[in-house]
Amino acid sequence: MAQVIADRRDIDFVLFDQLHAEELSKHEEYAEFNRKTIELIVSEARNLAVKEILPTQKDGDEIGCKFENGVVTVPESFKRAWELFKEGEWVATTMSPEWGGQGMPHLLGMAVGDYFSGSNFAFMMYTGLTNGAALLVQNWGTEKLKKLFLKKMNSGQWTGTMLLTEPEAGSDVGRLTTTAVKNDDGTYSITGNKIFISSGEHDLAENIIHPTLARIEGAPAGTKGISLFLVPKIWVNDDGSLGEPNDVVCTGIEEKMGIHGNATASLTLGGKGKCRGYLLGEENKGMRAMFQMMNGARLHTGQQGFACASTSFLNALNYARERIQGRLVTEQAHDAPAVPIIKHPDVRRMLLTMKTYVEGMRSLLYYVGLLIDKSHTAKDEKEKAKYEALIGFLTPICKGYVTDRAFDVTNLGMQVYGGYGFIKEYPQEQLVRDTRITQIYEGTNGIQAMDLMARKTIMDGGKAMMALIAEMQKNIDQAKAIESLKPLAEKVEALIKRIGDVAMFIGKNMMSGQVENAFIFAYSFMEITGDMVMAWMLLWRAAIAAEQLGSAKKKDQKFLEGQIKGAEFFIRFVLPVTNGKIDGILENCCAPVEIDEDSFGGK
Repeated sequence: MAQVIADRRDIDFVLFDQLHAEELSKHEEYAEFNRKTIELIVSEARNLAVKEILPTQKDGDEIGCKFENGVVTVPESFKRAWELFKEGEWVATTMSPEWGGQGMPHLLGMAVGDYFSGSNFAFMMYTGLTNGAALLVQNWGTEKLKKLFLKKMNSGQWTGTMLLTEPEAGSDVGRLTTTAVKNDDGTYSITGNKIFISSGEHDLAENIIHPTLARIEGAPAGTKGISLFLVPKIWVNDDGSLGEPNDVVCTGIEEKMGIHGNATASLTLGGKGKCRGYLLGEENKGMRAMFQMMNGARLHTGQQGFACASTSFLNALNYARERIQGRLVTEQAHDAPAVPIIKHPDVRRMLLTMKTYVEGMRSLLYYVGLLIDKSHTAKDEKEKAKYEALIGFLTPICKGYVTDRAFDVTNLGMQVYGGYGFIKEYPQEQLVRDTRITQIYEGTNGIQAMDLMARKTIMDGGKAMMALIAEMQKNIDQAKAIESLKPLAEKVEALIKRIGDVAMFIGKNMMSGQVENAFIFAYSFMEITGDMVMAWMLLWRAAIAAEQLGSAKKKDQKFLEGQIKGAEFFIRFVLPVTNGKIDGILENCCAPVEIDEDSFGGK
């Protein structure tokens, strides 16, 4: 049975019915991206993903990356796919045309990524990290660095990474020990060790460009003393040609649970004292620049998890329609014929759970893509600030909540297959393994929860959250005007009020000195806020579908009915659990803080 990566009907619904992507063409920056062009680009992305990238998924998992004599090789099939990817100019879809990018709206980039990441996200990591590294050069590099690096990175001739993590400095970046010493020519000598570097070494490109965090000698301790440097694997001469190797040595790659097709490398910088880098931005201001890349990477990580969930759902749906086993639960006769397993209530429960999360996550991620586009085309600073606040608030939800739910969806996708889901003949178990990393890297989901609760809600004074609620209210009012959806809209509205109460409750705890207590609730706060956003997205979809149903063509009616049923399922079946979590927070039980370490047992 062939894999299906993404539902094109649903992609079009979100792009054009929900978010009106074609209206972006009214802005000069995106003038060429009318509906016809957007549809064509999505179709071309789908063709490349299905025909050329998806076949590399199994090789990536079973052959993986190899490390021999200091050299890392990727599966041979990746090289053909990479060449086709470059030829189609897909490497830098949303990057500036001035520097060799395609200049697509980020909303369209999300739709394209839906197919690409769903086909083989280990492969797509090579380009995703390259985009992030190139954006750092574009925003913080000198004109010389832009001219030397950007077009070759945006074409895929060179790739990029992010060198942040060290053995004793993972999430606690301020403890890093990599050092930088300024040279007479303005470059810096870099010395240190980095680990868990995705795409850190490979044979897809002739050069790898490493944005690297390091501390200049004499700089302040902690994150305030961190600077950002551009460290190429092979030194680049002033005329753009490649020079000598830059003393960046791969000492090994990790054996991982999943994403075997992406090399997760350990790198030694300056082991021979000959590693040089360029300063990006100002000295001691590296974290400000790197967070720009990390925020983009967190959105990309959410898309990775979601894309796996989308693929897993569609695989499970098709399998359930074809797999014949068991008679109907309403059928008493022992000789009654077996039926497709989609006829069984529990299988339908799993499929509907998968469907609602996949569709809600797609709407959320695309919506944030649209917010990014609106921030770029905003007519004044106040409007721009509004969109950036919304992006900031939703980013930890897109990374943390979305990847949690994506893993749940892929797990259900394996369950629908039964025993066959657990064996390698079918793709479902790989999707579970691959998705799992998205909950860990680019800041664990616990860190995302703390960021959402503390920085994006409490320290912000609730401004971004209130701005988001104002946007939600527009769609709630739209749904209230539809008699059949009014009860659902009222339930979502009531939930929003309760979550506002929770935010104030946690804020009071923090202000009264109960800091540990407040942080105990961070993860639950992310979960209930994520459920709120999912309910909003699904209600929004349902309102559009309800308005279209009366005049819809017959072929579209089932799809539109599915939007309404999905919203009803989530709001009536899932939100009661959300309200239970709210009750738990408001009980103010802080047992995890109060329990003595020895009381955990285990001795």
